[in-house]
Amino acid sequence: MQRAAAPAPCPGSVEKKKKIKKKKKTKKMTKVVNRLQPRADEAAAAEEAAAQQAAEEASRRARHLQALGRASGAERELEELVFGDSLSVGEDELLQRLAGPQWLKATEGKSLRDDSSDSEVENEAKGEILSKKPAWVDEDDEAEENVDMTHKYRKDFMKSDAEKVLTKKKLKRRLEEQFQRAMGGVPAWADLENRKKHKRIASDSDSHEDEDDDLLCRTGNFISNSESLPKGILKMSTCLPANQERFADGRLVTVQFHPSAQVVMTAGHDRSVSLFQVDGIKNPRIQSIYLESFPVYKARFSVDGEQVIATGTHHKMFFVYDMMNGSIIPIERVRGVEERFLKNFEVSPDGSFMLLTGTSGYLHLLSMKTKELISTMKVNGRCTATAFTPDSSKIYSYSKEGEVFIWDVRSRKCLHKFEDEGSLEGKCIAVSKNNQYVACGSASGVVNLYTTDVCLKENHPKPVKAIMNLVTSATCVTFNPTTEILAVASREADEAVKLVHIPSYTVFSNFPVFRRKQIYLAQSMDFSPRSGFFSVANNKGKALLFRLKHYSDF
Repeated sequence: MQRAAAPAPCPGSVEKKKKIKKKKKTKKMTKVVNRLQPRADEAAAAEEAAAQQAAEEASRRARHLQALGRASGAERELEELVFGDSLSVGEDELLQRLAGPQWLKATEGKSLRDDSSDSEVENEAKGEILSKKPAWVDEDDEAEENVDMTHKYRKDFMKSDAEKVLTKKKLKRRLEEQFQRAMGGVPAWADLENRKKHKRIASDSDSHEDEDDDLLCRTGNFISNSESLPKGILKMSTCLPANQERFADGRLVTVQFHPSAQVVMTAGHDRSVSLFQVDGIKNPRIQSIYLESFPVYKARFSVDGEQVIATGTHHKMFFVYDMMNGSIIPIERVRGVEERFLKNFEVSPDGSFMLLTGTSGYLHLLSMKTKELISTMKVNGRCTATAFTPDSSKIYSYSKEGEVFIWDVRSRKCLHKFEDEGSLEGKCIAVSKNNQYVACGSASGVVNLYTTDVCLKENHPKPVKAIMNLVTSATCVTFNPTTEILAVASREADEAVKLVHIPSYTVFSNFPVFRRKQIYLAQSMDFSPRSGFFSVANNKGKALLFRLKHYSDF
């Protein structure tokens, strides 16, 4: 059966279907394009940003190269070593660049080792890097800083008012000078040349090595306190008066410690001479003698401590008290000595001579054993004070006109004469126990301290220190046995006693400092044989006693 033929399509309907199909395809394409458009824009923006970043990097490199061209060779080399051509440098690469050939050499020699050896190489390289010298030195670090010298702890180091500011180097040099002056020179431990010399000698000597080995084999405290007396504050305590058991009735003119025993002697205008045992607690009395109608002007122990010599205020005679025999021997007259009064005298340190100070500038040298005249010397004007040198070979005599005459004891000739600087009237003089210093006190209250070598050479010597702490006439000066303290006093004002620290030439600030008056008018002063005690005789009849704690012995 034959199938019927399909009807032919209408041209209009076919055309319409094509348009609809094309329209759907166009709409589909539009949707796809709309979905892809944002991605394209993002890609373009990213490409543009990358191009801009590349341009900036190129510009930065150009500026960096330009800066390297202007920089010095050292800076450019340092810049290349540290940063190289890239900012992202690893630690190993940085170490390679910093260490240079040393790193390469170390790594080549140890390339076949394990990981631990690599770390050792790295540590060695780091150590070499740390040992490198600095690339530059800041000049501000080496600038000298100034120190204010007006501070209360630094005022003593100023030599003049113009030195209100010093650099650290000058202050260090000033401190070294002060230390050397206080120590009497450069100490052995600070003298590097001598230390090196001693080390060389010690290395050549086997005995010295044995001594060092012996020192290292022992245990114990090898550090001890310094034996030198410090300045500023004097450690001391006030004891009962030395003559607590018998005060003098009136002025006490003399106090003196026995040269060998722990005994002190006092003498005064009440015609008595007393001996006391010094223990710092009770100070018991040993003995007292009474000289009838004989107010004592001055009394002194003999060097052996067996006799006491006493002169009066208005007598041409003097007494000798023999403590061993308990007898009092009057010396009525010395043949060849024509003096109306015999008051002031000195005993030589070797115990051989006694020097009487007469009027009109006469000095009478007597034999201590026989009390007979040996020779007479004379100074220009009137002699007010005398002092023997520690070896008893010379005599210093101080005139009222302010001149000091130096005599030779053996020949009785004047060796030298000098003028005490600024002295209008001489009052007292003392020579230190080590024969290093001479102290001259004048009516103006100034005590000039000289060195003996200068006094023997110059006619107008300059004092190493002018002590101006007294405002009235200086009437008494004395050194302690170690020549670390100089005591100066005036009998014309209360509490007029000062203790001077010799190495630094400064006054101890804590003496005299009492809640009430205690010293009054000082008549005489003395130190015990080993400086353990210090005593001051006043016009109230008391011998004040002070314990100096720095010194352990009497």
